[in-house]
Amino acid sequence: MRTFFKWLGRILLALVLAAVVVGIWKRDELGRLNAVYTLFFEENIVGNFSNMDAAFFTAPVPRGDGAVSQLPDGEPATLPDGVQDWIEQRKVTSLLVMKDGAKVHESYYLGTGEDDRRISWSIAKSYLSALFGVLVEEGAIASLDDPVTKYAPELEGSAYDGASVRNVLNMASGIVFDEDYHDRTSDINMMGYVLALGGTLDNFTAGFMDTFAAPGDKWQYVSIDTHVVGMVIRGATGRSVPDLMSEKIIAPLGLEQAGYYVTDGAGVAFVLGGLNFTTRDYARFGQMILQNGEYGGRQVVPAAWVTESTEASAPTEPGKIGYGFQWWIPVGASEREFLGRGVYGQYLYIDQVRGVVIVVTAADRKFRDKGIHTGNVEIMRRIARNL
Repeated sequence: MRTFFKWLGRILLALVLAAVVVGIWKRDELGRLNAVYTLFFEENIVGNFSNMDAAFFTAPVPRGDGAVSQLPDGEPATLPDGVQDWIEQRKVTSLLVMKDGAKVHESYYLGTGEDDRRISWSIAKSYLSALFGVLVEEGAIASLDDPVTKYAPELEGSAYDGASVRNVLNMASGIVFDEDYHDRTSDINMMGYVLALGGTLDNFTAGFMDTFAAPGDKWQYVSIDTHVVGMVIRGATGRSVPDLMSEKIIAPLGLEQAGYYVTDGAGVAFVLGGLNFTTRDYARFGQMILQNGEYGGRQVVPAAWVTESTEASAPTEPGKIGYGFQWWIPVGASEREFLGRGVYGQYLYIDQVRGVVIVVTAADRKFRDKGIHTGNVEIMRRIARNL
């Protein structure tokens, strides 16, 4: 299957070139395919990340009818030495720091601004985890140890047949999936072509047949596991993720702007990375998580779920980075230090003991170079500990 998709990728690229030459493709399809192909080009990446709705199918995530919640200004923070150099080197587009519920630093770069709805990439996984916790408490999902096929029967006979809900929350499904963003024919990039061509991610997911380990035995970060979490949610509730996310998570936060998901051709949300909000609105979500799921006098996410989902429960290697239910626990983490993390330098860093939330958006094309992630975490730790 993996080999098939690699060949499919090569064929698709050839078709794109042919389409340009002979003009036989529909304009919209060709435009979306070109958007995927050029999404991360140096000259396009910053603007693209603020305008994903110009290139892809999308679904709104309404903010609800409530008043905008306040992000009060605290005493302005002095950023540690070296942070400005880091901002420039890592192509940071926004940095917002909260301390004890107050905004102590907010800045924007590379032509972006406070009204930009920036793509979250895999920070969206942490949002989905929060929604999942609400649905577990409501009884829509009976047990984390249920097989995923109980809620997503279309996965019967696929590589996910035998995996539990807990396995996919932990990124421990054992599925063979190539997450190499630099390989145009990798599985993760094939997923992008599916989005561009109006295909369905459910069918794409059900087509994987190979595993490298028994479910639950080994951890390997594969974003397609998060799509399966979304399939479980839709199967358990009969509702779309954007509608549920709006009702259960977003409306109680009092956002400044509505958000949106990138979707596939069937209108199914790209839950593993397609969520778009402003930097301030990411901070509101982070503050809710820091406060153990409480926001504005309302328990939005069960406190027990916040604790359970942000602890290192996945079978990662000893001494290496930890992983929970769609949240990262960095190496050497202090008590209750965890983060959401997206490709190209997106972060939602939370230090509950210090009362700190840090939002970083970026367009860092070198995000996978050796030492970059570790260095990013250390910078955020220095900011938190300097407050």
